[in-house]
Amino acid sequence: MSTTQDLSRLSINQRTVKQLSVPELADGCARLGIPGVGLWREPVQELGVEAAAKAVRDAGLSVTSLCRGGFFTSEDPAERARALDDNRRAIDETAGLGAPELCLVSGGLPAGSRDVDGARERVVDALAELAPYAAEHGVRLCVEALHPMFASDRCVVTTLGQSLDIAERFPAEQVGVMVDAYHIWWDPQVWEQIRRAGEGGRISCYQISDWVTPLPEGVLLGRGQIGDGCIELRRMREAVDAVGYAGRPIEVEIFNPGLWERDGFAVLREIAERYSAHVL
Repeated sequence: MSTTQDLSRLSINQRTVKQLSVPELADGCARLGIPGVGLWREPVQELGVEAAAKAVRDAGLSVTSLCRGGFFTSEDPAERARALDDNRRAIDETAGLGAPELCLVSGGLPAGSRDVDGARERVVDALAELAPYAAEHGVRLCVEALHPMFASDRCVVTTLGQSLDIAERFPAEQVGVMVDAYHIWWDPQVWEQIRRAGEGGRISCYQISDWVTPLPEGVLLGRGQIGDGCIELRRMREAVDAVGYAGRPIEVEIFNPGLWERDGFAVLREIAERYSAHVL
């Protein structure tokens, strides 16, 4: 295992240490030499976009992404209109933070529906409305695929290939894709689709955590610390780097109550150590 302590690409997604406020996260990362943070809308809104941007900037860090927009799949016109309005606000917030990417979770099946294909097409329809607005604000929309176990209630886009099928309907500078190791590691086509994403200039963001078994009862909160699971994290980092992502941020996003119960700075320090050992 590598022991190189090169943290120049490391970014910590705020949800990984949600016990820390935006200023605390920025300060902790700065103390460890971690140059980036990925933020979530709720803490940013609580603090205020300008104050959040200032806290990160004053610490000498950059915001690598904002989570999250999306949830486009409702069949009700009023709900869809509200979702589009909310996503425009999310784009405004992303621009205000100086972040390049807004991460999108598409949304699950509407209540009582079994029409997965129709739900995916509504994601495309929403992007057609939002992509030009995002481009005007210097923001790229990032389509994320979630593991198929989340298809019914959270995200009908379940593979990197499907996210590319959607993104490729739009200019690459407007719509890219998320490569999230936790959600796509299992896919037998993952390496081919990573090549496809890179060749098309579509990789907007790369996120890592680990897959541990047995899965906890609350699967959504079951992401493992780097190195605790079965994902080939170094191989995947090498794969995205080989197709043009080299030098860009690697964002650690772990939803895990065990980490949230610990001292936040200790978790940050452990992530830096695990990242050096298992990813570089």
